[in-house]
Amino acid sequence: MDEVMNAIADPVRREILTLLRGEPRTVGDIASRFTISRPAISRHLRVLRESGLVHDELMGRRRLYTLDPAPLTELAEWITFLRSPTGWQHRLDALETEVRRTARERSTPDPTPKENTA
Repeated sequence: MDEVMNAIADPVRREILTLLRGEPRTVGDIASRFTISRPAISRHLRVLRESGLVHDELMGRRRLYTLDPAPLTELAEWITFLRSPTGWQHRLDALETEVRRTARERSTPDPTPKENTA
């Protein structure tokens, strides 16, 4: 997970991932969208490849880079875990839900007719 976090820490690499989200691209195509040099883009792609976020495939004389979002799963799960309520907050959220449900039930008239037992 540390390699993935390091890889996405750089804004250029995040932008590269966004570009690759749509379709595979060559290093030249990727580099044409930035003001930094092609060798610098190649270094960014190496970091992304080493983290597993990007795969490359040789197609003739061109190398196509594709996004592999699978390594982000562990990071996404960790972020979800951090954002989820814990302890009392979780219990208070459940209590609030139950109070609202009960209030809604009490304010809604009972649709079933009552039998006359007299």
